[in-house]
Amino acid sequence: MPVVWVDGSLRSADEPAIAPLDHGLTVGDGVFETLKVVAGTPFALSRHLRRLTRSALGLGLEPPDLDRVRAGVDAVLAAGATDGLQRLRVTLTAGPGPLGSDRTPGRATVVVALAAGTTWPAGASVAVAPWPRNERGPLVGLKTTSYADNVVALAWALAHGADEALLANTVGELCEGTGSNVFVVLDRQVLTPRLASGCLAGVTRDLVLEWTEATEAEIDLVGLYEASEVFLTSSTRDVQAVTSLDGLPREIGPTTRRIRAEFARRSAADLDP
Repeated sequence: MPVVWVDGSLRSADEPAIAPLDHGLTVGDGVFETLKVVAGTPFALSRHLRRLTRSALGLGLEPPDLDRVRAGVDAVLAAGATDGLQRLRVTLTAGPGPLGSDRTPGRATVVVALAAGTTWPAGASVAVAPWPRNERGPLVGLKTTSYADNVVALAWALAHGADEALLANTVGELCEGTGSNVFVVLDRQVLTPRLASGCLAGVTRDLVLEWTEATEAEIDLVGLYEASEVFLTSSTRDVQAVTSLDGLPREIGPTTRRIRAEFARRSAADLDP
């Protein structure tokens, strides 16, 4: 059973705790972070909280009280941490507001939840979704609770026998997955879409860029199909090879194996890099 903390108090996961008119519920007016927890310690918590702040400011919310957020993290870990792999989610919303897009300032809601983690397989099956990511939209680069685009795209991928959907942007550049960043190996270079493509600055993406030879680039969607290797990154999957693209099998290549091993080594050595 997940452990949940809402605005200073631990709650049962099935106990009502959010106001019916909370803007996070009525209009998706909020931001969030998802973290991997290893043996009771959240990975890269400082980076995630910095991005939570950036997302909140980008959405026009007050910056979160990080001491308050950390108190929530500490509370759920004290109540429910295990020796295994777990998932931690921090959600910040604009709080109760009108039945419309305007806000009531100063009434933020903070929710921290801890649940069992996901053990991802070594390889993922992906499919390119038919809808573009809008690289010029107001939410670009923000990890918001307005996630319906991703829900629809992932449901489409699952219906087509894939585990994840990849999206191009409006000008045909490779962008990202619904819950992942994407890397390709092209002409012996390890590349990931630049932030201007509209993708999220994933924490694991950033660490792979810092810890390996990978670089950002403008990648035409054709490059995805021409790549010798493709892999995904996210805070819960770490580095995961793509073993099927639009129904066609692909091998786990040596570069992906090496980067996956390097990420595992570096992340085990420092849980808050």
